[in-house]
Amino acid sequence: MKSMEVLLREDIDKLGRCGDVVRVAPGYARNFLMPRNLATAATPENKALMERRRAKLEIEAAERNKEYAAQVELLNAVRLSTAERADDQGHLYGSVNTARVVELLAGAGHTVDERQVRLEAPIKAVGEHAVPIHVHGEFEAAVTLVVEAAATQ
Repeated sequence: MKSMEVLLREDIDKLGRCGDVVRVAPGYARNFLMPRNLATAATPENKALMERRRAKLEIEAAERNKEYAAQVELLNAVRLSTAERADDQGHLYGSVNTARVVELLAGAGHTVDERQVRLEAPIKAVGEHAVPIHVHGEFEAAVTLVVEAAATQ
């Protein structure tokens, strides 16, 4: 089977990253990659252009990673507290779910999407809990949430 070399212009799962030279079937390159502007012919001129573009993209990625790391550091320092109705043994009548965690974080001045809160199950007990927050990629933070029993009347 014949194959041809192409230069990837975008990251493609199970094929390669932007700037990689890969060997693919000619039909795949001609009918899928090139019409969608995902790859180009692997000529020396294109390789030189892509090397400059890749260097720029890596600098931008490093800057974004610094921002994500700073956000993780900021979120790791956050300590939230909430008072919920509970029985004498410390079991909550309701629960603290991801929506409530997002609400508490917003009250503390941190904007987080509900999909970023990674609770395995809603919190149903009084105490101190570590709530994982997915920032981006491999960047993960843990917010401390203190759940206290609300004073009953």
